[in-house]
Amino acid sequence: MAPLLSIRSLEKRFPGVIALAGVDFELQRGEVHALMGENGAGKSTLIKVLTGVHARDGGIVELDGVSIKASSPRHAESLGISTVYQEVNLVPQLSVAENISLGRQPRRWGLISWRRLAQKADTALKQLGLSLDVRRPLSSYSIAIQQLVAIARAIDIDAKMLILDEPTSSLDQQEVELLFSVMNRLRDQGMGIVFVTHFLDQVYEISDRITVLRSGVNVGTAATGNMDRLGLIQRMLGAKWSADTVEGQTRPEKSLDDKLIVLQTRQLGRRGSIEPFDLQIREGEVIGLAGLLGSGRTELVRLLFGLNSASTGTLEVDGQPVSRWSPRKAIDAGFAFCPEDRKREGLVEQLTVRENILLAMQAARSVGSPVPLRRQLEISRTYVDQLNIKTPGVHTRTATLSGGNQQKVLLARWLATKPRLLILDEPTRGIDIGTKAEIEALICELSAAGLAVVLISSELEDLVRCCDRVVVLRDRHVVGEVTGDELNQRCMMEMLAHHDGT
Repeated sequence: MAPLLSIRSLEKRFPGVIALAGVDFELQRGEVHALMGENGAGKSTLIKVLTGVHARDGGIVELDGVSIKASSPRHAESLGISTVYQEVNLVPQLSVAENISLGRQPRRWGLISWRRLAQKADTALKQLGLSLDVRRPLSSYSIAIQQLVAIARAIDIDAKMLILDEPTSSLDQQEVELLFSVMNRLRDQGMGIVFVTHFLDQVYEISDRITVLRSGVNVGTAATGNMDRLGLIQRMLGAKWSADTVEGQTRPEKSLDDKLIVLQTRQLGRRGSIEPFDLQIREGEVIGLAGLLGSGRTELVRLLFGLNSASTGTLEVDGQPVSRWSPRKAIDAGFAFCPEDRKREGLVEQLTVRENILLAMQAARSVGSPVPLRRQLEISRTYVDQLNIKTPGVHTRTATLSGGNQQKVLLARWLATKPRLLILDEPTRGIDIGTKAEIEALICELSAAGLAVVLISSELEDLVRCCDRVVVLRDRHVVGEVTGDELNQRCMMEMLAHHDGT
């Protein structure tokens, strides 16, 4: 059959970045098509071009055999393309019925017909097998129900295809099953569904085909039954190895048994975020966290630093249980955290290099005890030299530096606090090869001096080079760890792909 949606040679460029490089993609009627890929793969860009958020720079898009070019999300809806995002983009203060017909309310004599409004909502929901009080505010329902209301809105506008962008990331298992039952119903009715997710089990449960993007390129499309988990992960991460080959060299093993346990967790977890896990971190140890995007790596370290509160388990520092764990207590205990998004959660770009480096140190002191300016200059210049931060001076605004040098400024901020445990979430993402090598060398140097390091990286070879052991996560669960001779890409990827003993 002719495809419902046909995308050929789609291109999108941003300054200095090729986001989509000639992508081909097809969606059939009555199909759930999983779109997979790590951060920066091009999934979001493809969706935004398709729905009119971004204008495409090249390529052809056809829907139902007709060439289209959406100029806005509203225009895309009028063409028959509806999108439901992880963050439901409806109006929670309005009723369910008002949200379903938002912008298209039935009128009589120029006034909204509330009876017809409710009838339209009931009709749309019944097509999904749902029965709700459509007069209740949307906010009174769970996130799962709100997403189903967004899908009902798509039905009300006679959408031909539906894009579900990470719809299950905030849902529990029962809510996921409810969503999947609705997806199956829509598939049986002939709707084409693009399903974006990072949960492998869900992909293999619900999808008919899988397309993998990496670095703006389609690196594989196949029927779900014809793409095994290991092959899927290889395409997503770009790792190349054979069953007879182990890539990368492990670091020389260190004797850590006599080292002090800095931090230990026992069944620590957060409901809906990361399942309970046990973890032990010793002085001088570099522990890697491996997993696909959405596997729970960042959620795990946010618990360790107190950015999120745990709903289960205990956390111990130096063998002593702690309660009401928070970033303040973590900093007081000598912990440091460099987040993945250095621009939004790390640096204050309008401040100078000196001011950014001194932020954490000053925060650890009382308001009435500022760090003297002479000492600020001494500390900031020391770390600029030590980390080889390329800047005209410590008074330069951080926003003017390259991404790699901004990452070094963030590292300098925490190193200035003389931490015992350093948590690094994707510290080498988006930086040049030379700076990456410098940061990896620094990690090894710091661990040799006794600093404990927790390192998250999507590049498995980075973990092989830097870590003493690697904890592997999949679908918000810690599924095992590798160390010694098993600390290689092959073992980690097999653990990521493992399912039901296969």
